[in-house]
This record gives sequence, C-alpha cells and structure tokens, in this order.
Amino acid sequence: MNLVFDFGAVLFRWQPELLMQAHFAERATSAQAARELARTLFHHPDWQSFDRGAIAEHDLASRTSERLNLQPAAVLALLEGIEAHLTPVPATVALLERLCQRRREQAGMRLFFLSNMPVRFARMLERRHDLANWFDGGVFSGDVHLAKPEPGIYQLLQQRYDLDPARTTFIDDLQANVDAAAALGWRGIRFESASQLEGDLTAVLGLASAHRQ
Repeated sequence: MNLVFDFGAVLFRWQPELLMQAHFAERATSAQAARELARTLFHHPDWQSFDRGAIAEHDLASRTSERLNLQPAAVLALLEGIEAHLTPVPATVALLERLCQRRREQAGMRLFFLSNMPVRFARMLERRHDLANWFDGGVFSGDVHLAKPEPGIYQLLQQRYDLDPARTTFIDDLQANVDAAAALGWRGIRFESASQLEGDLTAVLGLASAHRQ
C-alpha cells in the first residue's frame, strides 16, 4: 500500500489568514478581510506560477505589490514569514511517525509526498526536517513545473515510483486535489484533522492495532 501526503495544512501549518494579519495588518482588519486578502494573493495565477517554479521571487513581489497595492518589501517580508510559519502539525506528524514504524515492521507499505511548494520553501523543509527518513520519495511542484490538481503531477509521482493506482491513497486538505487523484484511480482522503485521518486510514490499513502498540 502506498500513502501519499500533502504538506500544507496537513503535515505543516498553513493558515493564510494569520499571515495576512501578521504582515498586512492595515488591510486584514477583520477575519473576513484577512481571508479575502489571502484568497486574492494565494489563489492567483502569479502565486500559482511561483508554486510551479515559473517565476522568480522578485517578479512575484513586483506583480503582487502592483496588483494589490502593497509595498514590494512587504511582500518579500511575507515570504520570509512563511518560512517561520511552516511548522510541523504535531498530531499529524505523530501519526506519520507511527506509519513509519509500521513500514519498518512489515513489507508492502511505502510513504510519499506530493506538495504544491515553491522551491524556496521546499529546500527549507528539506533542511529543517528529516524528510528522507519519513518518506520513500516525493514531488514538490516547484521542482517539476507542475502543480495539483493537474493530472500531470500525479502521473509523474506514479511513474517515478512505480505506484499501482489501486494500491495508492492520497491525503490532501483540498477536495479538488483529492478528486484529481481519484480520477486517476487512486483512493482519496480529504484531510480535516489528524484524528479524522487516523480513523479513515484505519479502514484502509487496519491502523487500530498499530496504534495500540
């Protein structure tokens, strides 16, 4: 069985509204305003191009500052802030470590990641965390110039690691990304919490016995 994890809002914290409040307090004056600013910043072709490694940071900062009437320096400071923001989600990491233990004890389980992550943050996560110990492999969007929910990035992971779609389960917090995996014959789980994920994986892998050990 292959388990494929998303990173942002699953294994690593991703709360865009908090970033807006921290870096653009004059614009994010309410929770609703923060959500709207985050949506216009992160759900835009410029950020999506940054995700896939198609534009450089200074170009992103220039375009975003002009489009949203923000100071370029403030946008660059946001990128610095994202590095501090992307911290592990303890409950999900604990579940992942139990899965790593299960993988060591029995053959047939492999763990992978598939993350929309600009190159800057991908390298930062590799420096700070032992991804090679957690995972048998994975793909960052910024490295391959593809991004979820495009079929190509799933197919790349599948081909690179010889994944059998019928034996592959994909975990992501966004339904569109889960649906794209399901369209290729993978099982999809929409992530809401570590406890919910563990319950769903119990049905797939029989994790209850592993959790008691």
